[in-house]
Amino acid sequence: MKKISFTAFACALSLILLFGLLPKDSATALSDKNTFKKQFDLLFYAVSLIQNTYVQEVTPERLFHGAMGGLLKALDPYSQFLDAKAYEELQADTSGRFGGVGLEVSVKGGVLHVIAPLEGEPADEAGVKSGDVIQKIDNIVTKDMTLTDAVRKLRGEPGSLVTLTLIRDEEPKPLELSIQRRVVKANGVREAKLLEPGIGYVRIAEFQERTPADLKKELAGLISQDVASVILDLRNNPGGLLDSAVKVTEQFIPSGGMIVSTRGRNSVKNREFRSSDPEPVRFGKIAVIVNRGSASGSEILAGALQDHDLARIIGKKTYGKGCVQTLTALSDGSAVRVTTSYYYTPKGRLIHESGIVPDEEVTEDPKSGQDRALEAALEWIRGKK
Repeated sequence: MKKISFTAFACALSLILLFGLLPKDSATALSDKNTFKKQFDLLFYAVSLIQNTYVQEVTPERLFHGAMGGLLKALDPYSQFLDAKAYEELQADTSGRFGGVGLEVSVKGGVLHVIAPLEGEPADEAGVKSGDVIQKIDNIVTKDMTLTDAVRKLRGEPGSLVTLTLIRDEEPKPLELSIQRRVVKANGVREAKLLEPGIGYVRIAEFQERTPADLKKELAGLISQDVASVILDLRNNPGGLLDSAVKVTEQFIPSGGMIVSTRGRNSVKNREFRSSDPEPVRFGKIAVIVNRGSASGSEILAGALQDHDLARIIGKKTYGKGCVQTLTALSDGSAVRVTTSYYYTPKGRLIHESGIVPDEEVTEDPKSGQDRALEAALEWIRGKK
């Protein structure tokens, strides 16, 4: 593209962005439109400079996709630009079946962290733990890598290998794990059983489309066995779908009761989610086990039960991922995901970066071979605390 035509295009796009695409409330919120326009002018000057002087020819698509990626990366770890391929992969995530190693990851301060490995999936079986820092993927340093690129590198053909170099607090040297990819089946309810007469146990691993229906079925099965109290295990549950988390939570909350609210700068994003279940389950006691791998939907469920005094939360403080992203598809098949609001518990507690603090803190010791949090939950239900 010639310099004159490209510059004209840039100026036209600048005016469209400034006056045509910004919502009225956002435009009026700009204290100095001239300053805002100057920043656009600088951006398009840099784009024009690259287009005309870079050693190789660069397409406008590559330049503007890069610019959009930089804009969103500057906001927070969860806002993202997704090219067409990444957007397609994201849609595969929510269907509950995709290829990879089964990891929920996040970027904080340019560092790639493991929120939680999905239970029973390759990363979990290989020994990856919540809180691990992924230093390298296939010997490629992840520092300042975008979340989209990291997820893409973690995925691959079923049967192929990916090598992760991990930094773990209690380990003096980096760990190197070779993990075989496979089709990940994100089953929400992984286990439901009778622990002892009158006490049931349910492991909720993720909030996917099938999770509410699966949980309802399993709870009914436990109740048919005269279960009076239940332990909900949310450890290393990284979240999933908001709608699923709400439908799971309302199975315990009386109709009309608050489950979670979202609040953002734009009042349109302020919403309240209340229970609509006319017959929630009734248990004498409910214990909820959490750890630092419990995030998002897990924090909604734990926070709601805690605020309604329906459960005792046991374990470690949760991860603190309580933000809502709005996903908008673009005309070329790409998309942008922007954080637009935060989650609040029924009593108005901010979840994001604060997490849910347990009523009883329990520190696990993997070397002991004991499940201390589960033991603490059982002792409380038995009335020994």
